[in-house]
Amino acid sequence: MAQRIPDPEDLKEKALEIHRRLCREYGCPIAYFHDHDPLSELISSLLSHRTRNQDSGRAFQALRRTYPTWETLRDAPTAEVETLIKGVTWPEQKAPRIQAVLRAITERHGTLALDFLDELPVPEARAWLEQIPGIGPKTSAAVLSFSRLRKAALPVDSHHHRVAQRTGLIPRTMDVGPAHVALAALLPPEWDAQTVYDDHEVLMLHGQRCCYFRNPACRRCVLLDLCPTGQALKAQSFGTERTSAEHPAPPAA
Repeated sequence: MAQRIPDPEDLKEKALEIHRRLCREYGCPIAYFHDHDPLSELISSLLSHRTRNQDSGRAFQALRRTYPTWETLRDAPTAEVETLIKGVTWPEQKAPRIQAVLRAITERHGTLALDFLDELPVPEARAWLEQIPGIGPKTSAAVLSFSRLRKAALPVDSHHHRVAQRTGLIPRTMDVGPAHVALAALLPPEWDAQTVYDDHEVLMLHGQRCCYFRNPACRRCVLLDLCPTGQALKAQSFGTERTSAEHPAPPAA
């Protein structure tokens, strides 16, 4: 039997209901956790890939203490940068990548700064960033949303992505990259930057605190009735419990 294609308007309403429930659960508005300028936010975001926040935060502070300007980081010996960020995952890849990104910004813009992005609409600002090798949709959205620019750009991390897949907002086969466009399209265009940021944060928090990668806590999930994955797991669990009741294990000898 062919799988029914969800109606776009139904998906938008579902996305809104998920947003409302998770905001009640985790408390919106959620305070921004950074107040970096956009260039600093870019460096922070590049460090954070597949790395715990504490470790990437320490690496970022090490760079700030060592280099008085980001130009000096750009021009520093790569081996030195790699040593400073050794606490992150893949420092041997991230050190040369960060420096290459900083050189590309300098070449394209004429100076090492990203404040000019504030003058561009979100799609144009993201497109400008993503033309630079090493900057993908998650990083471009993070720069615009998390930095002092405070623009209405939606990042999608692995937790956010998992919750969106399991609840049926996006197909299970959709990767994180394309999910940025698909999930942003479900949000009202009039939402301001804070509300878009809240949407990302509550979905991420739900993935961290309830919708775990392994053994999701579906029984206490506020989205259970909206979640086809949770409903399937609930039915499976009910079937297992019923079988155990009908055929109890024999008493121990």
